[in-house]
Amino acid sequence: MGCLKIFVIFVFVWALLIPNTHQLGSYETQILLQLRKHLEYPSQLDMLENYNGDFCNLGSTLNMTIICKDNSVTELKIKGEKLVKVNEFHGVAVPNNTLSEHFKIDSFVTTLTRLSSLKVLTLVSLGIWGPLPVKIHRLSNLEVLDMSSNFLFGSIPYEMSTMVKLHTLTFDGNFFNETLPDWLDSLPNMAILSMKNNRLKGKFPHSISKITGLTDIVLSHNAISGELPDLSALSNLHLLDLRENRLDSELPPLPHGLTTILLSNNALCGEIPEEFGKLNQLQHLDLSNNALTGMPPADLFSLPSISYLNLAFNFLSGSLPEHLNCGGELGFVDISDNRLLGMLPSCLNASSDKRIVKVSGNCLSVDTEYQHSDSYCKQASLAKKQTTGKEIAILVGVVGGTVIFVVFLAVVLLIFCRRQHARHDVDQHMFPKVVQDNAQPNISADVLANARIISQAAALGSQGAPSYRVFSMEELDEATEKFDKSALLGEGSIGKIYKGKLENETYVAVRELTVYRRCTSWNFKLRMDLLSKFRHPHLVSLLGHCIDGGVQDDSTVHRLFLVYEFIPCGNFRARLSETTPGKVLKWSDRLAILIGVAKAVHFLHTGVIPPSFGNSLKTDSILLDEHQIAKLSDYGMSILMEESEKVEAKGDGHNSWHMRKKEEDVYNFGFILLESLVGPFFSGKGETFLLNEMTSFGSQDGRRKIVDPAVLTTSSQESLSIVISITNKCISPESQSRPSFEDVLWNLQYAAQVQATADADQRSDVTS
Repeated sequence: MGCLKIFVIFVFVWALLIPNTHQLGSYETQILLQLRKHLEYPSQLDMLENYNGDFCNLGSTLNMTIICKDNSVTELKIKGEKLVKVNEFHGVAVPNNTLSEHFKIDSFVTTLTRLSSLKVLTLVSLGIWGPLPVKIHRLSNLEVLDMSSNFLFGSIPYEMSTMVKLHTLTFDGNFFNETLPDWLDSLPNMAILSMKNNRLKGKFPHSISKITGLTDIVLSHNAISGELPDLSALSNLHLLDLRENRLDSELPPLPHGLTTILLSNNALCGEIPEEFGKLNQLQHLDLSNNALTGMPPADLFSLPSISYLNLAFNFLSGSLPEHLNCGGELGFVDISDNRLLGMLPSCLNASSDKRIVKVSGNCLSVDTEYQHSDSYCKQASLAKKQTTGKEIAILVGVVGGTVIFVVFLAVVLLIFCRRQHARHDVDQHMFPKVVQDNAQPNISADVLANARIISQAAALGSQGAPSYRVFSMEELDEATEKFDKSALLGEGSIGKIYKGKLENETYVAVRELTVYRRCTSWNFKLRMDLLSKFRHPHLVSLLGHCIDGGVQDDSTVHRLFLVYEFIPCGNFRARLSETTPGKVLKWSDRLAILIGVAKAVHFLHTGVIPPSFGNSLKTDSILLDEHQIAKLSDYGMSILMEESEKVEAKGDGHNSWHMRKKEEDVYNFGFILLESLVGPFFSGKGETFLLNEMTSFGSQDGRRKIVDPAVLTTSSQESLSIVISITNKCISPESQSRPSFEDVLWNLQYAAQVQATADADQRSDVTS
């Protein structure tokens, strides 16, 4: 018994003498405090100021993580709030965007490299600016480096080629403006290479084709030019994203393991290789907006996993095989604006409910008015045979320059004419004009007539979409069987909705609006012209309208019908209520839907002039298509509502009305986020109940009490915390404290990235 007591005492003393393997030494503690000073005391690091304990025991928060091992920091993650909100950066401090002019990136990196055991370093949205110092290579143990959304410029240092342990290198959303490094093959463990949204130029390095461990190459939205090399040796590659560059070669051989290929908006030429029809893992292929010729391989359409195929805006020619087979997963096909002839194969029949097919702008023998004559495609195809891919690129450049010059002259001439003949007649108001950036948008007849789209998302959203047109009452009566009750889909606060079937077998949704005020047909036509320009991938497309009760411009409108594309798979609220196994929305699915809606609202707020605020944001106005892509309905109704006319006459009151409606959208989206977190059961208890329960999110027990179990079991704590934080901000009672939709979107995308990483780690743990 005495021996046992002695042994216990010995073990106890020994445990006291052995230091904690996760206790941080005073040296690295001081380094962390110095880094906080370099970063100009960001609020994310405030907890370090008066904390007297071991920084390793702080635990992870939404914006900061410190992980230690053997008395050293091995992981440091800091996420700030300095979002990149400028299009151009000239290498000097930008107030409210970058760190101040006193920030010295060389000193900052010098301090950083003293954390010599770092394996994971994430410094996102901190306003760090300047050229990346070469001494960054001293962090020789780094495996993950993410410095996204900062203001780094110049070149990526050659000395980083010695960081051989790196497997993830992410510099997204910076201002690097030199050539892409040609030494990347010196990093044998590289798996993820992501440098999208920079200013990188020069040739695509052939050395990348030697990094056999690569799984992701993401270099979109740069200015990379020249030839795309043979990448077939990259057997582990799953994602290739080179959108919006200046690549002008033929398509090279690619590895068979690819699941996503995004090469749109380049100048790629030649025919699509037959080998593309053997990429059996491929799910998503986008080759739109290039200069590709010939007939697309028939096997592309029947790949076993292909779900999205976009070949629009090329010079593809010939006739598709009559007995073309489509894969069982294929849900979206866009072959519009090419030079295709003949009949459309049955599996691409636009009347199918199984998939979305866009074919306009060809010379196909289909029952639609959006086709050219056969002679157009034959002549174009003949001309293409005499033109090489590079000549096409030159021709496009020359024509583009000419068009820009002609448009410039036309705008100058129009401005001159408008000054000389202002308000001469109604038709003059229908010409485009230059809108000053600081002009306040009024929803008047003049602004409506001169409304313009200012976002690239509009062009992306309208690719392949049918042109807007005016429907007759006879067409709508026939489509809805004279608005029979059996066609009624529902009735909301702004009118009834009917399902219809047009003469060409296309299904549509027809919304009936009863007009309770006096408004001329001409005024409504101007308003509808504005709404027709709202094209975005996450907006339900408005296909046309019909005015009943008056066809003359000065006649009074009594009933208005809006014709939309038909979205077949119900709304978001219904899916949140789903309890059937296999149909329950897990957290990553909900995030994808929320991101889509946030993109749509951000477009409505910033992508059109005048902007559209007050968009009736509710979970039941979010529709889901066959591929669970979110599309917002009921948008833009404020343009047709009475209060917008009342406000425009008040002058100064217009700004306050717009601001109130903008804040209302953010607030309503906050409740969409909240319903995504808690599910419709709790959300059905009302706004007051939910606001009172928001405090429950602060603790784990509280979350278990109110958060939807489908969310709790499929989300990481960090991802969930990000969304809870932005939800709190959206529904803040202080309207000036609510974030912009740009901030909302950024946080949701970051939460999705965090969740994707957590899911990947979990899969890795399971397989190991």
